Amino acid sequence: MEVREPDMTFYGYTYADYLNWTIPEMVELIKGRVFKMNAPKRIHQKISGIVGYKIYNYLLGKKCEVYDAPFDVRLPIHSKKNEDIYTVVQPDICVICDPLKLDDAGCIGAPDIIIEILSPGNNRKELQNKYEVYEESGVLEYWIIHPDEQTLQVNCLVDGKYQPSRLFTSGDIIQTPILPGFSLDLSEVFETLNA
Repeated sequence: MEVREPDMTFYGYTYADYLNWTIPEMVELIKGRVFKMNAPKRIHQKISGIVGYKIYNYLLGKKCEVYDAPFDVRLPIHSKKNEDIYTVVQPDICVICDPLKLDDAGCIGAPDIIIEILSPGNNRKELQNKYEVYEESGVLEYWIIHPDEQTLQVNCLVDGKYQPSRLFTSGDIIQTPILPGFSLDLSEVFETLNA
């Protein structure tokens, strides 16, 4: 059987198609459309490592789990069958508190928290395309970290719509009701970037 490689202008691909591709690039599917993923910059990886480490240490011995990219998050609408799933993303960091959403392929269903770190070339995908699917899928909190501006915005799902926070920056402490007792000091995240 011949493997169909993705046409970047086509809408309608599914997770079943995604599993059959042999392309060397990392890609995501958002509402059936293929998006290539850029190789992250060093600063992106540094932020991901710091934030992921802080969450991981907090979650030791607790029921929620944290994962970082590459990690497939499938966001089904009506059916969990591979051929019916049109959105598969690889968030920089995600927290899943329902163990029933985890399987050998990754996560199926909305994580409780998704954290994306902006990189040159992915801002539209993160700020528009992913924002919409995360909101529609029921991701409770969508954190967006902007390394160049050294800011973090938390979008909280309220009655099916995201309510954005103010922009947090170095010196602010991030807390979330999803992880009671957790706090993230943004000075520890952003001040290391200037060192």
